[in-house]
Order: sequence, then C-alpha cells, then structure tokens
Amino acid sequence: MRTPAPDGRPVGLTIAGSDSGGGAGIQADLATMAAHGVFGTSAITAVTAQHTRGVESTHVMPPEEVDAQLGAVTDDFAIGGAKTGMLATAEVIETVTDRAGDFDFPLVVDPVMVATSGDRLLERAAERAYEDLLAQATLATPNADEAAVLTDVDITDEESAREAGKAILETGVDAVLVKGGHVPGEHVRDVLVTADTVRTFEHPRVETDATHGSGCALAAAIAARLAKDEPLETAVAGATDFLARAVRYHYDVGRGHGAVNHMVPLRNEATRETSAEEVQAAVDRFVDADVSALVPEVGMNVVGATPYAESVAETAAVEGRITRTLSGVQPNRGVRFGASSHVARFLLSGREFFPALRFAVNCRFDADVERALETIDWPIAEFDRAAEPDKVKETEGSTMGWGARQAFADRDEPPVAVVDRGEIGKEAIVKLVAEDATTLADRTLALDEEVAK
Repeated sequence: MRTPAPDGRPVGLTIAGSDSGGGAGIQADLATMAAHGVFGTSAITAVTAQHTRGVESTHVMPPEEVDAQLGAVTDDFAIGGAKTGMLATAEVIETVTDRAGDFDFPLVVDPVMVATSGDRLLERAAERAYEDLLAQATLATPNADEAAVLTDVDITDEESAREAGKAILETGVDAVLVKGGHVPGEHVRDVLVTADTVRTFEHPRVETDATHGSGCALAAAIAARLAKDEPLETAVAGATDFLARAVRYHYDVGRGHGAVNHMVPLRNEATRETSAEEVQAAVDRFVDADVSALVPEVGMNVVGATPYAESVAETAAVEGRITRTLSGVQPNRGVRFGASSHVARFLLSGREFFPALRFAVNCRFDADVERALETIDWPIAEFDRAAEPDKVKETEGSTMGWGARQAFADRDEPPVAVVDRGEIGKEAIVKLVAEDATTLADRTLALDEEVAK
C-alpha cells in the first residue's frame, strides 16, 4: 500500500449555468480555475441546451436547489474566491444575494444578460435585481451592453466606460471592470474603476469571432487569482492577459466560431522543456555538421517558441549564441528561455501572421549563400532597411518587428527564408523559419551543403 501525498489547493466557486457545448458557463469556469491551479466547485443555476451557434433551450433550477448547492459547498470547502455567471431569474439572483451576505471570500459578479451569440440569458424583469447582489460583491465585470443596461450609459470609449463604472459603484460594489470586447476598435480596452483609481488594461484585438465563453473565462480567472490571494488589480491584469491568449489560440470546435481555449497557460507551460530540448537537438546537429560557412559575424542563434508564445521570455535560445572556433562551431553556453533578442522578436512578429511558426535561425548572407538559396528555390522574402521609417529606427528593438511585417504580411504561405541585406554597420543576414525544429535543422543543413558545392 502506498503512502498518500495529498495536493493542497486554493478552492474556487462558480455559481452559473451549465453549457452543454462546453465553451461557457460552469464548464468554462471549472476549466479556467483548473488552469490557474485552483480546485473548482460549483452551484448550477440553470441547464442550457447550447452549442457554438447559440442557445436552443434553458431550464432554470429551482431557487431552493441553488440554495442547497451553495450551502453544501460553503459548509465543506474553504472557498477562496467565487464568481457568478448566468443567474436567469430574479428569484435565483435573490437566493444568491442572500447567501452572498455571509460570504467571507471575494465575489466576482459577471452580470450575464446576453450570450456572445446574442441570445438573452436573463429575464428582463430580473435585470435590476442585480443591484442588491452587486452590493455584496468585490468586483462586477459587465461588458458594454450589460453596463448600458445597468446604467443607461452608452459605452463607446474609455471615457464612457469610466462613467458607467462610477455609476455601477453606487450599488455598493467595491470595483467595476467594464469590458471592452464589444466596443469597436483595433484594441480591446478593459477599464477597472474603483472609488480611488481608474486603470485601463489594453490588448490588441484578435481578428476572430471565436469568443464564446470569454466573459465566463475572464471572471473565473479573476476569481481564481483572488482565491490565490492576489491583489485585485494584479488579478485583473493577469486575467486579461490570460483571456487575450485564450482568444487568440481558441479551440476550433463545433460548427460555429469555436470557443476560447481555457487550457492555454497549462499547455504552454507544459511545452517549455520539450521546446528547449528541440532547440538543443538542432544546435547539436549544427555542431556535428560544422556549419561554419553559415555562422554570421554576430554569431548564430537557434530560437524555439512554445506553441502559445507571446513574449521573448517564452522563447528558448542559445545563451551567448553559436560562434566559429578553430575546431568548428560551438555554442557559448547552454539553451535557456529569454536568451535571444533579435531572432526571438523576429520570430514572434512572424507568428502574428503565421502562428504555427515556432523555430528560427539566423545565418550568414553573402554571394555564396544567395546563390545557394536560388539553387534550392525556396520561397524567399526580403526587406530593405533603407525603407525603414525613421520612427522605427529610433525605437530600440523595433526593426525586427518591422522587418517581419514586410516579410510575412500579404502572403498565403510563410517564406522559408527571409533576407535582410543589412546596411552600414548592420551585417547582412538570412533567417530561416519552420514549424518544427527538425525541419528547421534539415533546411539549415541543406543550405550549408549547397553553399559548400
């Protein structure tokens, strides 16, 4: 018989409806809590027959059953944070409000009134019943449409979001996060309003309609972080970052637009070690083959991004790069995350256009390499530093992003090689990219072999 090794976890609670399609409601909430390392409990308020295209039907739970679930969960578990979602009727809202008066943990109220698909999830007569519940809450997270219902303020920009947030504070809620996903614009701006401060969290808008369950996931992420004792502003910042990535790398499921990917952080973290190992394997092949002819004066680097990488810190590379020695090429040090700057930023910028790209290497570019590239006949892109705007040149670290945009934009398929002919003081370089490390290494060795002919 083995000795047990229990895993203690913070506990979260979701008070929401069930989504048979799995993308929203308690299904999304529990997945999000799990992704944040929080054990999730639930009180189901309604059962919906829905999918990625909409809601077919709704069955609301009797208020006494909702109350019984809340009693059972709060009696047994040390809840660290809770959130509400679909509450459906005034009676259910009142039941939750009565229980919330005894909560000794943070409560996030997501005043769910309309689904992303446009289907109404709350009886119109119950919309004003939220005010008493908000008075018991730590945070309210209305979207623009919900904030307008609660305040009669039309949310069109940050200023009107602040106005609505301040109006909702009058209910007694500690803070309001007016979400900007429904407000048009190139960026999503979520405005956090408290009695003392206003802070805006901004993220580039992702060009997708696969946002089913986004509001549920955001509120659940905040509740989970509060359960882990994060300060409110820190919890909101982390949760909005989580949602931005979950929307970009959404699940392609169902016949509709899909759903947000609640497991992105777990899966991204799980691939860090293998990503670094794949970079190391490519480096080992380059050392064995002695690719001295391809190593630029500035040194060569191999970069590997995790599948959902959004920052240089999520790319593995050779610390100190690969350089030529009297006995061949050698990495200066080992592979670690955040070790590359230029090549990593180039790869991340290229992923904006082709997210499946995960690996890149910078190589020497001269007449021999140019001839070899023409012989191999790969799809090649090029950018001219002479066309680089002065504003970009003046901003440290912006050239690689600008160059990648020139190389990858307006293409149906990514190039294999991207040529940067350099300029005075800047060495000419060609970067190879690939979706996997083996292909990147194969391409690099093929180029080296062709150069040697």
